[in-house]
Amino acid sequence: MSEKLAAWLIVLVGAFALCGGILNWNWFMNNRKAVVWVKILGRGGARIFYCLLGIAMIGLGVALMAGWLPNSGR
Repeated sequence: MSEKLAAWLIVLVGAFALCGGILNWNWFMNNRKAVVWVKILGRGGARIFYCLLGIAMIGLGVALMAGWLPNSGR
């Protein structure tokens, strides 16, 4: 997989997590993986967690696309 494609996938997954947190999708928050965070942080805390996770992933993807991060050694 090309590095640009991987960066775009990271951005898309981050946007998905951000939307799930902002829009408070029941099906998103009731997912077996999200339920763990809902139990630990509460619904509001899990929403904040997913918003921050989404923002971080979008930032990582943008940084990879822009070449701001060093090469992985290939």
